[in-house]
Amino acid sequence: MRIAKFLYKKTSSWGVVEGEKIVILKSPPFKEIKLSSRRVRFKKCKLLAPASASKVILVGLNYRDHAQELKMRIPKEPVVFLKPPTTLIGNKGLIQYPRGVKRLDYEAELALVIKRKAKNISNKDAKKYILGYTCLNDVTARDLQAKDGQWTRAKSFDTFCPLGPWIETKISADRLAIQLHLNKKIKQDSSTKHFIFSIPHLVSFVSRIMTLFPGDVISTGTPPGVGKMKIGDKVTVGIEGIGKLENKVVRGRG
Repeated sequence: MRIAKFLYKKTSSWGVVEGEKIVILKSPPFKEIKLSSRRVRFKKCKLLAPASASKVILVGLNYRDHAQELKMRIPKEPVVFLKPPTTLIGNKGLIQYPRGVKRLDYEAELALVIKRKAKNISNKDAKKYILGYTCLNDVTARDLQAKDGQWTRAKSFDTFCPLGPWIETKISADRLAIQLHLNKKIKQDSSTKHFIFSIPHLVSFVSRIMTLFPGDVISTGTPPGVGKMKIGDKVTVGIEGIGKLENKVVRGRG
């Protein structure tokens, strides 16, 4: 099932994508999925980031092949950081290249959306708290990351977290192909089979640090091949069984 958040005639709604139509939900999909009798044409809708996040939690290094690429040791625990909800944009949203930033990088990632409040949960129970999976681009001002020595500013500009196109609820995330294309040229190509930490482990680990709420996002790290973007570039994150997240880089405002 593909669950989308979308804008139709200036109204934001949740719905289930069925071919060329979206069936509008009676309420957000976190407690239960209740279909209404209303349907709208998919082409008439603007997809929004499929989340209602109080926070976006990401993992710094979670692919063995990426660790090998960087010649880094395998971490003993996940390294996590946050992006604010103001970074979120949906499919076809515009990534703003901030003035003063000298290098802007893409990072393709598999993300999950939490469906109910979670605190101190076990690995065994973790999947009960996952609504489904989607694509994420962890946009990073790489020069600021190096300059600051920590990641908050480099990761937190508005539009720095494209998410979408929708949430897929009916897949296993254990062995999914993940790719990133920059202007139709493949730059990242791996599989979630290379995860260092499993998704249940990540959800449990994060829940022992902070309370997770319905609509929060946890992203699972990026594979090898991270690189830079420039103004005018089109970047596409594609994940097997989910779809493609497409965004364009434009000059920042202000």
